[in-house]
Amino acid sequence: MGGMPLNDMPWWRWRSNVRSALHMLSDPAFQRDCWLAGRPGYGDVTDAVYRLVEDTWLDNWSAEKYVGTIFRDSGEAALVDVAVLRVLRIMHQVGADAPVSAFLEHHGWPEAIRAAREAHVRLAANDGDDPDTPPASLDALGAMTRAA
Repeated sequence: MGGMPLNDMPWWRWRSNVRSALHMLSDPAFQRDCWLAGRPGYGDVTDAVYRLVEDTWLDNWSAEKYVGTIFRDSGEAALVDVAVLRVLRIMHQVGADAPVSAFLEHHGWPEAIRAAREAHVRLAANDGDDPDTPPASLDALGAMTRAA
């Protein structure tokens, strides 16, 4: 998210959190190398889901509600809605406190990754960022959202 225009969206901090979560949820290599390996600084699946839905309440209503504040258009919102539903379905099945491996081994996880990837790519492209850069640490995300 290095090149992301930080303040062109009214609720850019929320957008940053959603993008961070989608980025981590969309990258199987990251999940294996960071989450499964227990690498500090990146949280876990549950942390990513909370960043995705905590402030936005996307677990209660559609991302369409945030077009113009968090999301640039209905296309972004629709992709985010699909990703949120896929990830939350798995979280409710395995439990928020389940080990990372329970998420990664769930039969629906590849579809959740695909949905998160589609949303991540769209948001990154619309912000002028390369969607294939590795996810930033939570400290880097925090510094970015506090600095602007």
